[in-house]
Amino acid sequence: MKARSIMGIGWLLLFSAIAIAEDDRNWASLDPSQQAVLAEFAADWDNLPPNRRERLLRGADHWAKMSPQQREDARARFSDWRQLSDERKNLIRERYETYRNLSAAEQRRIRDNFRKFNRLNRERRQKMRDRYRNMTPEQRQRARDRMRDRPRPATRD
Repeated sequence: MKARSIMGIGWLLLFSAIAIAEDDRNWASLDPSQQAVLAEFAADWDNLPPNRRERLLRGADHWAKMSPQQREDARARFSDWRQLSDERKNLIRERYETYRNLSAAEQRRIRDNFRKFNRLNRERRQKMRDRYRNMTPEQRQRARDRMRDRPRPATRD
């Protein structure tokens, strides 16, 4: 019984040490490029939860790998995002979560359809949008069901 207790305490100490080591990403330990990207978080960095810090660090590392054009595009998207109403942001988050819960095949189908739609000329896209907006909710659902149930062409591998 004593051996089990001692072993349990040993494991607890080991896991505690690992957790503390993983959380050792204080502001001073960040490299200058990370600090530059994350400057707005400097004052609160050491009080942020570890998982939030890790997400921010991944984002900063991703930012560092972007080309100047990609960064400019990201800034523009973020600016657009900030101007959306809270209701619209929440709707987008809900739809994204729904998308993430789909199978990989369904996600691929949606991406392919989106690409096809974007390749259409501007007038055709607008015509399709107008037609969809003028549908009743039941008509919209039937259209979505038909799109989902239609046979798929064989994919090229």
